[in-house]
Amino acid sequence: MQQETAPVPALSKKTKQPKECFLIQPKETKEDATKTRKRRKKKITDVLAKSEPKPGTPEDLQKLMKDYYSNNRSVIELEELNLPDSCFFKANDLTHSLSSYLKEICPKWVKLRKNHNEKKSVLMLIICSSAVRALELIRSMTAFRGDSKVMKLFAKHIKVQEQVKLLEKRVVHLGVGTPGRIKELIKQGGLNLNPLKFLVFDWNWRDQKLRRMMDIPEIRKEVFELLEMGVLSLCKSESLKLGLF
Repeated sequence: MQQETAPVPALSKKTKQPKECFLIQPKETKEDATKTRKRRKKKITDVLAKSEPKPGTPEDLQKLMKDYYSNNRSVIELEELNLPDSCFFKANDLTHSLSSYLKEICPKWVKLRKNHNEKKSVLMLIICSSAVRALELIRSMTAFRGDSKVMKLFAKHIKVQEQVKLLEKRVVHLGVGTPGRIKELIKQGGLNLNPLKFLVFDWNWRDQKLRRMMDIPEIRKEVFELLEMGVLSLCKSESLKLGLF
């Protein structure tokens, strides 16, 4: 016997066929595009990490000075900021320790410090970006300093009045500190720059973010303000020379 099959009902004309659905994505706005670009932008630390360290040169300092003062100085005033090559010691080529560099630029240090007897002054200033870095530098210059009297010139845990009193009481040969505190000591009359013979910048050292001291805007500003507090005129009179460590 043949098996009967149930009749298939014919599709009604009114039955609607299912339609395909398409999700329309919202258009990217200018703000979204800007945010995407910002996210993709490389950080300065990424760039520095891949680049080879280059030793600082006197030309680097001169260029930074011109860039810093270009907006508020005339052409003639900018030319007056230029320092002759004779104002600079040979820069560190990244092969020196601090002691070996200081020995190179100041081979007669022992004789100079023995003849230095003026209070409220130092023969050599080493300028760096922070108190922690200043302590590192003091520890690393033992071979050079010998019996020299060294003073910490930074703000951390030390009041400026205490430093003024110490400078008044005793002869100091070497000062290591930050530009902000050194500026303040000069303003308060605690530090006289006239006997200063050597001014060394901790130029090439980089912090955890790979920034040199002159890459930090507030430090750079304080350095240039310090230079205008008598340092530039002493350099031009050839009684003071600058070093980039």
